[in-house]
Amino acid sequence: MWINLSLLSRYAFFAACVLITLLTLPFLAGHPWLWLVTLLGGALTLVGINDLRQTRHAVRRNYPILGNIRYLVEFVRPEIRQYLLEGDNERLPFSRAQRSLVYARSKNEPADKPFGTLSDVSQTGFEFIGHSMLPAAHLDPASFRVEIGGPQCRQPYSASIFNISAMSFGALSANAIRALNQGAALGGFAHDTGEGSISPYHREHRGDLIWEIGSGYFGCRTAEGRFDAQKFAVQANDPQVKMIEVKLSQGAKPGHGGILPKHKVTAEIAATRGVPLGEDCISPARHAEFSTPVELLEFLARLRELSGGKPVGFKFCLGHPWEFMAIAKAMLKTGILPDFIVVDGKEGGTGAAPLEFTDHIGVPLREGLLFVHNTLVGLDLRDKIRLGASGKIVSAFDIACVLAIGADWANSARGFMFAIGCIQSQSCHTNKCPTGVATQDPLRQRALVVEDKAQRVHNFHRNTLKALAEMLAAAGLEHPAQLEARHLALRVSTSEIALYSQKHVYLKPGELLGGQIEGEFYARMWRMAQAESFAPAPD
Repeated sequence: MWINLSLLSRYAFFAACVLITLLTLPFLAGHPWLWLVTLLGGALTLVGINDLRQTRHAVRRNYPILGNIRYLVEFVRPEIRQYLLEGDNERLPFSRAQRSLVYARSKNEPADKPFGTLSDVSQTGFEFIGHSMLPAAHLDPASFRVEIGGPQCRQPYSASIFNISAMSFGALSANAIRALNQGAALGGFAHDTGEGSISPYHREHRGDLIWEIGSGYFGCRTAEGRFDAQKFAVQANDPQVKMIEVKLSQGAKPGHGGILPKHKVTAEIAATRGVPLGEDCISPARHAEFSTPVELLEFLARLRELSGGKPVGFKFCLGHPWEFMAIAKAMLKTGILPDFIVVDGKEGGTGAAPLEFTDHIGVPLREGLLFVHNTLVGLDLRDKIRLGASGKIVSAFDIACVLAIGADWANSARGFMFAIGCIQSQSCHTNKCPTGVATQDPLRQRALVVEDKAQRVHNFHRNTLKALAEMLAAAGLEHPAQLEARHLALRVSTSEIALYSQKHVYLKPGELLGGQIEGEFYARMWRMAQAESFAPAPD
């Protein structure tokens, strides 16, 4: 009896569709309106037959027709959650409030909120910046710039403190690249190319470029995939290229290489990257041009010379702390200094990455940034090397936080993606981006109107820095460079608030050079680091 009821529940709807189709067929001639019922019943019957015959999905075999509802609901689940169920402050990965802020600022719409904060100010982890009894005068956000270029650089670059982070052509569409670069040109800030090299779409509007060189050496590679100095020099000496950034790792998947399958390598992508058409485009997990800290610095020095003395640095997500200290020891040994270092946090984004990497590999931005800043301070090198920060930065407060911890400027990738229309559909890896941002489908990317979105990129940058200027004035500060850890506060429990300057260890200038290192962790990492190898020395 129970088995019969189970069968009835599983196949009743399919059986009903079959019966409706068969019973209505004899009456179609006299009742034309029955055609709609018969066609619907017949279509559902065919779906049911296909469900019973297929072998991939057990649910569909056990529940023909009805089983498809599960996959339909699963397909639209992200949209249902995002638009109907998600709270304003649920950061998955960006909250509705964060996205709405970017959309409003990119459209020059008011971003003010009525009736008070929606944040729980009594919750552990709540952050804020203290204000002053004597607010400062508002400054022109256009003056918020930092000069990048150390003592070994001959062509320093005056960069905005807020720039477009690395996103490659191939990951983004041609129209997305055009809009980002035109917006950067309008606003006078920099556009990082990502490791996919400099495409023709980066060059159309002549916006300032930071050329990122990854392990695949795209745009400057030999046929075997090694670094080609001559090809590099040709591109690096273009006046549009302002800085050279060697990518050691990125936040979302540090230590993980990548493959762009051959069916996604278009003729344009192949030409831009310098790879063969019809073959997989491989980004190795590690560089072939260096394998020790000393060799890394020698490679940077070589790029600086080939580029005519432009600022050269590297980007990485902190992993083993002793490895960065090994690079620092190599700086002391060789005398070669990078002009800048960009610290990427594990919370950074990517087109696609294994879940274990996005969730469990790499150090978050603030901890990584503080460690790098502290190490350079402890070596008396902080004033010679600029620090950038990237990883879930979209608001003026986000910028203020990383500046207070030690950064000189901030980069944003997904923030500028929102500005050109991204709706966080999380379909970047499918080539079916609904807004034309992350796709190579010509019809889909046609929906992204370059002139309109370029203006939104410009607006988002300008209005975000305007908000930062207002925050600084409220704190009694006259320039972003004045932000320090003592200005940033954190609720550490329901009854205690601490300044960041109290919460963390901060090394004194030159502390790592002397015999006394107060921070036990820093002392241990320093002992483990060795300039000749990334491997730790016995502690």
